[in-house]
Parts: sequence; structure tokens; C-alpha cells
Amino acid sequence: MGIKSFFGTKAFYKYAITLALPVFIQQMITNFVSLLDNIMVGQVGTEEMSGVAIANTLIFVFNLCIFGGVSGPGIFSAQFHGRENHKGVRDCLRYKLILVVSLTVLAELLIFFFHTTLINFYLHDTNSENIAETFNAAKDYLFIMAIGLPPFALCNAYAGTLRETGETALPMKAGVIAVLVNLAFNYLLIFGKFGFPELGVAGAAIATVISRYVEFAIIVIATHSHKLKYRFIEGVYKSLKIPKALFRDITVKGLPLILNETFWAAGISTLTGCYSIRGLDVVAGFNIAQTITNLFNVGFISFGTVIAIMIGNQLGAGKLKEAKADAKRLITLTVGVATLIGSIAIVTSSLFPLLYNTTESVRNIAATIIVITAAFSPVNAFVHACYFTIRSGGKTYITFLFDSVFEWCICVPVAYVLANFTNVHIFILYFIVQTMVFIKAVIGCILVSKGIWINNLTD
Repeated sequence: MGIKSFFGTKAFYKYAITLALPVFIQQMITNFVSLLDNIMVGQVGTEEMSGVAIANTLIFVFNLCIFGGVSGPGIFSAQFHGRENHKGVRDCLRYKLILVVSLTVLAELLIFFFHTTLINFYLHDTNSENIAETFNAAKDYLFIMAIGLPPFALCNAYAGTLRETGETALPMKAGVIAVLVNLAFNYLLIFGKFGFPELGVAGAAIATVISRYVEFAIIVIATHSHKLKYRFIEGVYKSLKIPKALFRDITVKGLPLILNETFWAAGISTLTGCYSIRGLDVVAGFNIAQTITNLFNVGFISFGTVIAIMIGNQLGAGKLKEAKADAKRLITLTVGVATLIGSIAIVTSSLFPLLYNTTESVRNIAATIIVITAAFSPVNAFVHACYFTIRSGGKTYITFLFDSVFEWCICVPVAYVLANFTNVHIFILYFIVQTMVFIKAVIGCILVSKGIWINNLTD
């Protein structure tokens, strides 16, 4: 044991990286194109960039609801695959499809009827003209993005199942093609190049929607065209019937994940709302910083998928001791990657904001937020890895308490009090909120060490 237990063999790292690399490439390209997208919108103006940031914050809540929705049956899919139970995987996919369609219908209704209330939550500025421009940009962008919610949701159901069965290359290829399509149409439609109309913010939204449909088409066609390779897809639409016992088990385990992702995303959005009280410059600065830190965080975030696949497969195969040992090694690897990349982010923090056509104040806010976020990157990576480890064994009620309940009971109240009842500077406010992650890290360490997550759901 000792320190050697935190490190694996060459074969272990080779397999982990083989799983992580396609996810890393896909997410890296996606976030890089988001950065370019953000820069292009930033050329239109600060108000437009703030409007897009607000709309994307709301879309972010939907995205995480879908992620949480497919994660519940995904736990079972990974373990069924470990037992080579193709029917079990197929039933899990059916569950995902029914769920994501329901969530999408609900989201579309919320956007249509309550968009004004949702957008105004983030608008705090003394300049009424700036407020009006930002609101209009957010509304236009949000309404167009709503058209792209169905393919995004269905694509996640398919791609999640592919990854859980060890196929990470196909989602990567589809994702890469989609982001390239997004980038091309961004350039054509935002600025009106090569005879296309100059649509500004609306053009950015249309480009994203087009790319969503392209990605969905590639994954669905490729999956159904290779039924011998993807055995779970055979006969998936012959019936949407799911065994009652499995439906019950997935719902019991999956409901906390949906609630967790929904409340966690809502918590992050509420934190953004608290920060926005300091003005539209803060909204714009945080938008830049978040886009750039997302690019750097891909390194450790992609290992969450690896943990879900590797540990889930081992638990399903009954290899409980191996699962516990590998979880420790994967957590160590995740933190190491985050430390390295976080250091690079700190060194380069002042360079990326220079790419934006905005004020010096907004650039300074963005650069400082990048430094603070990157400094906490190793701790956040540790928490991220603990979350996926606990989740892999189906302990979803614990992850609900660990993640979103913590967010709402600790982080949101601290941010709300500091933002509304003190004059503390935005940098100090953000730093204090970030320090709360140390409490979460201690809790995560205890939960993982005790091994309460080690559970075979397929027995």
C-alpha cells in the first residue's frame, strides 16, 4: 500500500487515457469553438455579449438537466455492459429517450412563457439603454437556441449510451464535425460573409442550432448502421416497454441525479445573478472568464467520464476490490492533470481577454477571475472525481446532498449575503465563495475512503 497505491501501471494509464482522449478532444474543440464564438459575438458589442451570456446561463440549466437525466440510467448501462447484458443497456436507452423528450417539452414551455422573468433576473445596471439592448440580445438568442434543444437532448441519450459501452470515438467524431460546422456558420452569419446575411447575435444562435442537428444526425445514423457493433441498438424502437423492476430502480437512483443537476445548475445561475449585482461589466467579465476556464478545465472534467466508465464496468463485473483501488488512482490522476493545466491558465490569464472588443475594466475582471478559478482548480478536480466515484456505485442520494444541497445551503447564501448586504469587491466576493469548496473536498474524501459507493447494481 502506501503512496504506491495512488499510482497505477502503464496498462492502467494507457486504458484510462484511451477512454479520456476522445472525450478530451471533443470537449476541447467544443470549448475552443465556444471561445471563438464568444470572441465573434464580443466584436459586435459588450451589451450583445452580455445578452448571449445570460441566455447561455439559462440554456446551461437545461443542458445539466439532460445530463442528470441520462446519468441515472447511465449508471445501470455501464454496469450492464460490464456483464455483457445488451438487453439491459437497450432498456436503459429507452428510459433515457422517454425522459429527455419530457424534459425538452418542459423547457420549451418555460422559455416561451417565462423568458422575460428569467432574463431580468440577471439585469442590474443604472443605464436603461444598456439594459434594453442586453435584454433584446438575450431574448433573440434564447428563442433561436430553443429550436436546438430537441436534437441536443436526444443526442445526449445516444452518446451517453455509446460512452457507457466503451465507445468514445463516435461521439468525439460527431462532436468535432458539429463544432466545425458551428464555427463556419458563426463566421458566415454573425458578420454576413460570402453573401450570407449579417445577423449578429441571432447568427451565432442559428449556427449553434445547425451544428446540433448535424451532430445528432451523425450519431443516430452511425449507431443504427452498425447494429452488430452496437448490439444494444437492435430493436430499440420496436417497443418502448421497460421492465417494471428496472424502471423502478432507475427512477429511484436517477431522480436524485436529475434533481441534483437541476438544482446545481440553478445554483450556479443564482451565483451568477448575485455577481451580476455589481453591474454589466461583471456579467461580461465573468462571461469571458468562464469561456476561457471551461477550455482549461476540460483536462480534469474529461476524467469524470473515465471514472464513470471504468469504475462502473468493474462494479458491474463484480470486481469490487479493483474498483476501489482504481478509483483512488483515477482521483490522483485527475488532480495531477488539473494542477498542471491550472498553472498554465494562471500564467496566460491576461492574454485571452485581449482578444475581445470590450473595455479595459471588463478585461481586468475577466483576467482576475481566471486566476482565482485556476488557483482552485486542483481542489475542484478532486471534488469532481469524488462525485463521479460515488455516483458510479449508484449512491445518487448521497451525491445529491454532496453536490446541489451543498451549493444551495453553503455557497448561495454566502454569495447572496456578500452581494446584497456588503460593499465587498467582486474579486473578494468570488474568492470567498470559492473557498467553500474545501469543505466539500473534506466531505468527498471521507465518503470515498469509507467505500460506501462500492455497489453492484446488476446483481
